[in-house]
Amino acid sequence: MSTDGLLTIGCSPLAHIATPVPRDHPGYYAKIEALAVGGLKARSAVSMVMGARSRGDLADGAAIVESTSGTLGIGLAYVAQRLGHPLTLVVDRELEPAMRNLLTALGTTLVVVDRPHPTGGWQQARLDIVHEIRNGPQKPYWPNQYDNPDNARGYLGLADEIMTDLGARGIERAEVLVCSVGTGGHSNGVGRRLREMWPHLRLIGVDAVGSTIFGQPGTARMMRGLGSSLHPGNVGYELFDEVHWVGPCEAVHACRALARDGFHTGGWSTGAVALVSGWAAARWPGTVVTIFPDGPERYLHNIFDDEWCNRRGLLGPPRRSPHEIDDCHDPTDCWTRCCSVRVPVSAPAHGSASAPAGVTQPGKAAVT
Repeated sequence: MSTDGLLTIGCSPLAHIATPVPRDHPGYYAKIEALAVGGLKARSAVSMVMGARSRGDLADGAAIVESTSGTLGIGLAYVAQRLGHPLTLVVDRELEPAMRNLLTALGTTLVVVDRPHPTGGWQQARLDIVHEIRNGPQKPYWPNQYDNPDNARGYLGLADEIMTDLGARGIERAEVLVCSVGTGGHSNGVGRRLREMWPHLRLIGVDAVGSTIFGQPGTARMMRGLGSSLHPGNVGYELFDEVHWVGPCEAVHACRALARDGFHTGGWSTGAVALVSGWAAARWPGTVVTIFPDGPERYLHNIFDDEWCNRRGLLGPPRRSPHEIDDCHDPTDCWTRCCSVRVPVSAPAHGSASAPAGVTQPGKAAVT
């Protein structure tokens, strides 16, 4: 199979966002990854699959299996189609019917998990099935997006695009980068590359209320696509100057405001980073840049559905500023900010990921 089509991955537009969320601000820049071929996670999918092929871990025509909440599945389907790998995706019953239909149309085999793991939630339940499939007769290759360094390596090109796009606008550097955090891949790859070029860059991580990534106790999460019930090895904890946990009310408000006032909008991750990026743009001088991971299409029956949101109390007034805590382990249930990021006690030893190949270990910006 030819790899020529994979060269079209990336090259998403950079848009100036001025929507006043959570309040008026001078604007920030967002990479609109919904307009890139295969979406944001096609970048990591190409990197993980090509890395496995180059090492001999994935033979021509061999099967692939992975757990996904949706977005990575699209990227893997794109790569698997081009390279001739049968693809099985383990999803859960919360995945939207439209997304299930799309993934099936793209030629994947779906295995749907019916109930969450009692402590690890949907992620652990999906991973348990992945391990069962891997131990079956076919023994497919598992990219393991959570702990695979090739995941972060796939986003070095995104960082280079950000530098090029800003340069084309006459902007020499960014002062703040805002990234959603799920597997830790794009915050690690983009953050390290940009920090290498701009040592004083401030990196803000955006997590979901109820996620365990940065030390909070795990609870049921309404927001999909960011946050985790696990501690992914790709999270570069040492890179972050601060972390924000965002709740669903604030994310819904941001997504809807973006749609009304700025056209470019998306799902939970996009709403969460838009909220924090607007807050950062109002707080610090200089250029703020972020990544909008997805578009609105799969969220028309939840985030953009009045009845769905009303039943869950998500259309009330959102917070306009974050609650502040001194330690990431202090429990919170609303939009919250913490400037003392550290590896959670319960995280595995590999919880602070090493730099992708070709990227040095830069220092952090001063905390203010």
